[in-house]
Amino acid sequence: MPVKGVITWIAGPTLKAEGMTGVKMYEMVYAGEEKLIGEVIRLSGDNAYVQVYENTSGLAPGEPVIGTGGPLSVTLGPGVIGNVYDGVQRPLERISKMVGAFIKRGVSVPSVPLDKKWRFKPRIKVGENVEPGSVIGEVEETPLIKTFIMIPPNFLPGTLKYIAPEGEYTVLDQVAEVENRDGRVSVSMTHRWPVRTPRPIKRRLDPVVPLITGQRVLDVVFPMAKGGTGCIPGAFGTGKTVMLHQLAKWSDAKVILHIGCGERGNEEAEVLKEFPHLTDPYTNRPLMERTVLIANTSNMPVSAREASIYTGAAIAEYYRDMGYDVLLVADSTSRWAEALREISSRLEEMPAEEGYPSYLGSRLAEFYERAGRVEVLGNPSRIGSLTIVGAVSPPGGDFTEPVTTNTLRFVRVFWALDPNLAYTRHYPAVNWIMSYSAYVDTVREWWDKIAEDWYEARARLYSILRREEELLELVRLLGPEALADEENLVLDVARMIREGFLQQSAYDEVDSYCSSKKQYRMLKMFVDFYEYALTAIKRGVKIEDIRALPVIPKMLRAKYTINNDELGKFDELEAEIKSEINAMKAEITL
Repeated sequence: MPVKGVITWIAGPTLKAEGMTGVKMYEMVYAGEEKLIGEVIRLSGDNAYVQVYENTSGLAPGEPVIGTGGPLSVTLGPGVIGNVYDGVQRPLERISKMVGAFIKRGVSVPSVPLDKKWRFKPRIKVGENVEPGSVIGEVEETPLIKTFIMIPPNFLPGTLKYIAPEGEYTVLDQVAEVENRDGRVSVSMTHRWPVRTPRPIKRRLDPVVPLITGQRVLDVVFPMAKGGTGCIPGAFGTGKTVMLHQLAKWSDAKVILHIGCGERGNEEAEVLKEFPHLTDPYTNRPLMERTVLIANTSNMPVSAREASIYTGAAIAEYYRDMGYDVLLVADSTSRWAEALREISSRLEEMPAEEGYPSYLGSRLAEFYERAGRVEVLGNPSRIGSLTIVGAVSPPGGDFTEPVTTNTLRFVRVFWALDPNLAYTRHYPAVNWIMSYSAYVDTVREWWDKIAEDWYEARARLYSILRREEELLELVRLLGPEALADEENLVLDVARMIREGFLQQSAYDEVDSYCSSKKQYRMLKMFVDFYEYALTAIKRGVKIEDIRALPVIPKMLRAKYTINNDELGKFDELEAEIKSEINAMKAEITL
């Protein structure tokens, strides 16, 4: 029998119900006559405190609260890819067709279509042993994604007694039957999974494969590994949202989860308009055929915002368990933390720094620790990865505020956006002094297959940028006349690197995406130019002559003029650099 209580107190999205003996923490409940979805977040005697995922206006004391017996869960199976969900996996597009643009409370629509038939292909035979995570069949969900039908992680190992022949089935039809200690258990193409519970894995692997994003400053200077964690903090207007869109569009992850967590409605509307028209750069198919969008804007119920990142993580882990590389981007965790703060204040909990609850750090840790490159459960053996990147919106760009400082404890890549760079139209506005990546050494072996000297070239480029910062301090104190020609060369080449390498236009057809091989050739071009020019200066060439080289504008325009499949043009450019520097003084040989 489900637990049934009565509402006694309501404060915004939070309510208290008495007579809830037997209900469990994080159990999903239905509140009021309209059966609004809620979740138990605190228990005190027979009183349960519930956060409601819909607007509580009009809800009154005395209305019933009914327990479901299970936690807030997502439905996983064919039909998830290409959908737009809210924070608790309600399909917004199908709801809008049912009730119009203004979604009413209490509307219940299945997360995946129950009547649609999918072509199921079995992959094992009757009599084989199966265990949690074992693949028993597959469905071509989209032309880009094959959904593998797996034994759910909470099943016991057993023997396959029945497997459906190839054919058309709905997600509710039985496609297999397994005999284990529980008897004969039916398996369909879908199952439910609690959003706050990480899906089990066999073992974690080292993050040694880079996530190629097509953005030079991210891939070369501050690389992200598949299965890694990162954050993008920045003040208003520094380009966090555009950066996350670029990651979603161009990264070489197989499945993309984009969570609009408390975003402004106009920005989220732009995402919903833009993504269905984007083309996957690797297959020329629609990008939505490998994307799931979760839209929970700032004017939607605050409690659903708090749940949205867990909903996204549960869906992402499902595709990771199939052996896919999954990228989850959350925009932004600051607004998620604000929802947490609001719920905490409704519960009258003791606030910590800046009003955030004392458990802010542990909640952020629970989210980011779900990332990883792993060997998943079941047969056949598979390796999947879940990469998590969260945007942080610190008020006034203050990186010392609680959400940013707590996030830095759990992520290994820090892409700090600088308002000064953004105001000078330098995009991506990643500050190369404040940012860092802990994956440079782990992904080195992969990049060495592209070019053996990648690590040394990257280190040289980064040292030029660091040296520029030191020299600019001298210039501010003593003026540019105090610098030697070698030091002025550092400033000139650093400016060239900033303009010709670090800056990248998201709206230019050629420059929007830069392949890993083109990134290396551009990196090598600027580093080699510095070495050639430094040698020339040491042999008497003046810095003014170096600055006047006709090849420099061509180097700066290379990001626009050389396509990813025209790398031979870099050989011509390198030859031109050598030729022009050699011609400046006959006795100089390189």
